Amino acid sequence: MLVKIDFKKYKIFVFLSGLFFSACAQTPPENKPVSEDAAFEKELSRWIDYDVPLMSCEELFKTEEPIYILDTRKKEEYKISHIKDARYVGYHDFKMEKVVDIPKDAKVVLYCSIGYRSGKVAKKMQRKGYTNIFNLYGSIFEWKNKGYPVINESGNETERVHTYNKKWSKWLKQGEKIY
Repeated sequence: MLVKIDFKKYKIFVFLSGLFFSACAQTPPENKPVSEDAAFEKELSRWIDYDVPLMSCEELFKTEEPIYILDTRKKEEYKISHIKDARYVGYHDFKMEKVVDIPKDAKVVLYCSIGYRSGKVAKKMQRKGYTNIFNLYGSIFEWKNKGYPVINESGNETERVHTYNKKWSKWLKQGEKIY
């Protein structure tokens, strides 16, 4: 069976589809942090959800105000190393019960390896009424690449960072890669 295509209508359809999908694409905020590693920056732009405000590693490191830091990685990743004072909340096993003690207006920063999992958990918290939520831009990889310290489960500073898997380990430039 031969189908006759009306190319005028087809061109209009393609044009309108392009407008729709470009309108749906998220654009980064003007004040978005930027990684010094151009390749990592490009990779982050593929995974980061800009619905959640971003915080730079420098801003978190320098903050002196009370802040809750939540680690959304797997428990074994957290045990290898995490940001000091970070609380493990997980990703696949995340439940709102893990954060009920955090006031809804408290400043909260979430992180994972690069920011994908933490962004998803942050959105869940936003939907439950948390109003001061941030995703750490570049997460623990960017944190460690900038030379900021991480601690192990005993509370001792370490160079070891769990990189989720061998593929993702290429984005960690500082520290010992564990996967």
